[in-house]
Amino acid sequence: MSCTLCGLPTPDRPVTAADVDGEYCCRGCLEVARSTDAPADADAEAAADALDRGADPDDADGETAFLSVSGMHCATCEAFVESRATSHDGVLAASASYPTESVKLTYDPSVVDRDGLTDTVDGLGYSAGEREVGERDDDVAVGRLLVGGFFGMMTMLWYVLFLYPVYLGVSPENLLVDLSGSAGAYLFGNVWLMATVVLGYTGYPLFRGAFVSVRAGRPNMDLLVGVAAAAAYAYSTVVVLGGGTDVYYDVAVVIVLAVTVGDYYEDRVKRGATTRLADLTADRVDDAVRRTADGTETVSVDDLDAGDEVVVASGDRVPVDGVVAEGTAVVDESLVTGESRPVRRSAGDDAVGGSVLREGRLVVRVGEDAASTLDRVVRALWDVQSTRPGAQRLADRVAAVFVPLVVVLASAATAWHLFAGAAPDAALLVGLSVLVVSCPCALGLATPLAVARGVREALDDGVVVTDASAFEAAPDADVVAFDKTGTLTTGEMRVRDWRGDDRVPPLAAAVEQYADHPVAAAIADDADAADVDVVEFERVPGDGVTARVADGDRERTVLAGRAALFDARDWTVPEEFAARAEAAREAGDVPVLVGWDGRAEGVVVAGDEPRAEWRDVVTALSEDRRVVVLTGDDRAAAATFRDHPGVDEVFAGVPPEGKTEVVRRLARDETVAMVGDGVNDAPALAAADLGVALDHTALAADAADAVVTTDDLGAVPRAFDLLRATNGRITQNLGWAFLYNAVAVPLAVAGVLNPLFAAAAMATSSLLVVGNSTRSLLGDDRDGDADARDAGRVEVHSGEVVDA
Repeated sequence: MSCTLCGLPTPDRPVTAADVDGEYCCRGCLEVARSTDAPADADAEAAADALDRGADPDDADGETAFLSVSGMHCATCEAFVESRATSHDGVLAASASYPTESVKLTYDPSVVDRDGLTDTVDGLGYSAGEREVGERDDDVAVGRLLVGGFFGMMTMLWYVLFLYPVYLGVSPENLLVDLSGSAGAYLFGNVWLMATVVLGYTGYPLFRGAFVSVRAGRPNMDLLVGVAAAAAYAYSTVVVLGGGTDVYYDVAVVIVLAVTVGDYYEDRVKRGATTRLADLTADRVDDAVRRTADGTETVSVDDLDAGDEVVVASGDRVPVDGVVAEGTAVVDESLVTGESRPVRRSAGDDAVGGSVLREGRLVVRVGEDAASTLDRVVRALWDVQSTRPGAQRLADRVAAVFVPLVVVLASAATAWHLFAGAAPDAALLVGLSVLVVSCPCALGLATPLAVARGVREALDDGVVVTDASAFEAAPDADVVAFDKTGTLTTGEMRVRDWRGDDRVPPLAAAVEQYADHPVAAAIADDADAADVDVVEFERVPGDGVTARVADGDRERTVLAGRAALFDARDWTVPEEFAARAEAAREAGDVPVLVGWDGRAEGVVVAGDEPRAEWRDVVTALSEDRRVVVLTGDDRAAAATFRDHPGVDEVFAGVPPEGKTEVVRRLARDETVAMVGDGVNDAPALAAADLGVALDHTALAADAADAVVTTDDLGAVPRAFDLLRATNGRITQNLGWAFLYNAVAVPLAVAGVLNPLFAAAAMATSSLLVVGNSTRSLLGDDRDGDADARDAGRVEVHSGEVVDA
């Protein structure tokens, strides 16, 4: 049986409740189901689909592949890539993602093999390949800008020196070049050639985007840019061939360069959201040591079958899910489960694929599906992120109406002026003026320039925005879900307190320095053990350590660990220390009894320390939204956070698959922001409307829309403020761009504006948008925060200044 919530296997006696439908793997999943109050059957199916390799309800017999796709220029490319892929035999379904530059293909391997899938996407400027780790080379984009900038400046130089003076009334006789002679032909030939380079090379992505939008039946801004630039270029070429001098190559060049620069800024932001699974390569296990009748052999994980037994030594990673057949070990499952404390595993216990043995040795019997929980987490992340909708600018969302409307207006204006008796060339100039004046340079720059400003200011605060969609999601966030371990807490074990003899700290530090365990490391770092020499040392996996030490002029045996370590040797544990250890466990901490000479002489308590600023952060964010906390730890470890008045709900004991499902359930009726760190949080970060990661693992950062790089939780409220302010700036820019069009287009239709003045109006509109985008987003508040940082202190959202 599988868990109704997260799809993981349930124990022999599933966790159930009379008031909740379904069967669950743990109490955490049951509490999530009770709190979110959603239909059980539907959730079980959705969770299983998200976590099953290649699962697609409509194409259950197909296999799944993920490919990277270069050349995706806009959200319209998604529809075109999907239609192009599914038009090939053997491709059953396709889902493209513009932000991650990838496509998920479900295919029939009997018709098309894995290596042939790239051919289903390649063509028309798109190139598919295997998803790889590394940065995409942007030399081509930079080259297009440099070439376009150079030839664009040369084009404008001819205009400034010779053509603009004529247009402004300067007599051709006063110029060095006779525009009507051979010198004029040479001049216009140069202008034509340089404009052709700008449009043909720099403008190629724009024209391809326009073509794709027509093929996909989804008009976008590229179509309007392409039509306006091509119309100005074609009209000017016809005029030159006819011996005229009123040409508008400058308009075509300005249109292409302005929008290309804006798109380049946007692409730089968007590229940060591309999935780069560097941690996947490092953390997944490729090989396993399988036990055989003759000994052991090293085999590929893919060759393991259910029932095989694999040997896992100390320091190794468990290759697949299974059950411990032999041995006892201390296992760190934090990478996969989010549980901060290492756990003891022995015969009969479940072994989690992807976890690391800190002490001991295990023989693990492979489970039924021979899969790793870490692989399961990674597949869930790929599925969620690759199938989420492409990041689409607000301007693109209105383009479906705006672009056809402008083309119709330009055609209607030309026809109306012809009907009114105007000369054909004059009527064509009216239509061209309408296209040029409505060309969305300001509209195209409105979003990327505001986004670029927001990204720069966020970087100043230690926040990297990796997906421009964060600017739209942040202002609408109704719920902020925090992961506990590593987010609200430091994620590192530290000694909280100790009780007993004064020699407890140094003796404990002396013996624990040789143990490979996070709690042991915390104890060893907390005290000075320079005067203690360890003569003999022995690990007792799962229970602690024992050592023979020279303490001054005495030699003694020292034990440090669980009560079971003392009981096994018939050592006495005074009630005072036993009670303190029990209280520590109930509070979610880890107690370590320390003793010598046959009895426990003290107890050291270690725990995952809450961040100093967490209370202020939660208070700030809870002012206008709900705050919930998700954790893989038990309820006792989450009690501190449950008591905060700003926390509306705490979900404890929730596995990583359960965290993703909590986010999905909350997102049904509300906009959800998820704040987390480790690999186990990555699918939940990707599933949220807005994912914010503290930069502890690259996988979590790849899944998030914003990454806090300073390890300062206080940057999260500031990030929300910046994202909201950036969205407001985008709205201002778009408002001005649409207002400009509402005024300028009617003037062009009436014939009041010629293409030159239309281009000037368009440039002025663009400059206003650029100027508005360069203003500081948060005004004077930024200066105050900068002063606080310069002084070595950080001002958190509530106004309280704490040590950095």
